[in-house]
Amino acid sequence: MKGVRRFLAALLAAALTYAAFQTVSIWRYGSVDEKRPADVAVVLGAGTYDGEVSPVYQERINHGIWLYENGYVEKLILTGGYGEVSSVSDAAAAGRYAVLAGVPETDILIEERSTITQENLLYAKELMDEAGYETALIVSDPLHMKRAMLLAKDTGLEAYSAPTPTSRYKSFRTKGKFLAREVFYYIGYQACRLVA
Repeated sequence: MKGVRRFLAALLAAALTYAAFQTVSIWRYGSVDEKRPADVAVVLGAGTYDGEVSPVYQERINHGIWLYENGYVEKLILTGGYGEVSSVSDAAAAGRYAVLAGVPETDILIEERSTITQENLLYAKELMDEAGYETALIVSDPLHMKRAMLLAKDTGLEAYSAPTPTSRYKSFRTKGKFLAREVFYYIGYQACRLVA
């Protein structure tokens, strides 16, 4: 019985150590900015309200627009499907926002089938393949970047990290909740990869 307790205690300690390591790693990865000339910027969705992009999504779109206006990318891929009660996809709302900000409609691709980050990237890759684009800058909040880049790699994208320089996650509380969620999903995804 004592041996079992020791084993379980060691297992718990190892799990907590691993979670702590990933927490620090995700936090630090948020400052990794690999922006360089690429074919497209894939802007990961972050929800809309009554057809208007959420404040978090605005920051991501704004950074995508900045990359476009400063010559880093030729096109924007805006991602996000339909909410439960929405008649307008998140990507379509984002497209309207970008057009109002001065991006020509011809330089915007809309991916509106996805509901999660993995699908954002998978369907964005399909759009890229159809149009003959090969390289992408991935745009999201800094704390989202490590998982997003792992997912991008697993979809076969030649992708580079381009985190937003600003974020609506500003307070210790909101950052902490976002970070905890990312640690949970990142570890969960890694576990799924191991058993797949």
